Amino acid sequence: MTTVEQVKHGRLQEIIVLSGKLLGMALVGIGLWAWSEKGVLSNISSITDLGGLDPVWLFMVVGGVMFILGFAGCIGALRENTFLLKFFSVFLGIIFFLELTTGVLAFVFKDWIKDQLNLFINNNIRAYRDDIDLQNLIDFTQEYWECCGAFGADDWNLNIYFNCTDGNPSREKCGVPFSCCTKDPAEDVINTQCGYDIRAKPDSEQKDYINVKGCVPQFEKWLQDNLTLVAGIFIGVALLQIFGICLAQNLVSDIEAVQASCVNETLILGCKVSNYDRGKLQCIDWVDVKYGIFKLEDGENAQVAAK
Repeated sequence: MTTVEQVKHGRLQEIIVLSGKLLGMALVGIGLWAWSEKGVLSNISSITDLGGLDPVWLFMVVGGVMFILGFAGCIGALRENTFLLKFFSVFLGIIFFLELTTGVLAFVFKDWIKDQLNLFINNNIRAYRDDIDLQNLIDFTQEYWECCGAFGADDWNLNIYFNCTDGNPSREKCGVPFSCCTKDPAEDVINTQCGYDIRAKPDSEQKDYINVKGCVPQFEKWLQDNLTLVAGIFIGVALLQIFGICLAQNLVSDIEAVQASCVNETLILGCKVSNYDRGKLQCIDWVDVKYGIFKLEDGENAQVAAK
């Protein structure tokens, strides 16, 4: 590979990983801002108090991983640091392997995945009123897939505000969130009380007011209907990861080849190398040669005439 091609590949590597680094920083910043708005930063113990999933964790984890990858790739490419570049490619390779393993296991153990998804949704139903971000996420999911609960509206009996027990003083007793309600295109304003007392009605009447299908079956149906799109996204992400790994490894090979070449040429010319840093050679001893041109420790060129 020529010097010009090496520079182009290095610059491309820098641009790609710098973009990922900036995006990762943005996601972490959004997560910290969300926690600040909810008062989590002033009470760190509240992070573990939530019974369900705090969506902010998605931003923090994804953003943190992207920042680490971006930092290693960007600094490694800028400083021609082979350790950081190798760390970048290995870390990206581990992520790719985990994604591939998860996909295979999800296909092989479909029933187990379905049970875990049901358990996950029910845990979040219990914590529906505990966190506004979780509440918005559940409402969005139920509205988008036109579903209610994990396998049906009765799953909302798990929530203390919506259960049908006699001792429940909540106005939402025996109801469901408004996101379970069927939408009337003629209504411009959302009726947030449309799910009140709806589960007290017979099952045959509930379907006239709410979506009675569960979110797990609806999600399965959505995957089947959009299998090509989902597969295309996964393949695209996998190709980008493979491209990043190959680019980093190629850059490492180029850097090591240049280092080896400089060392060999310098020894032939008569300078023993003590250090190599971004193309600058430092000489610690002279040997008997015909002549040579070097970069000394102070960076000045010197020529040794034949003895």
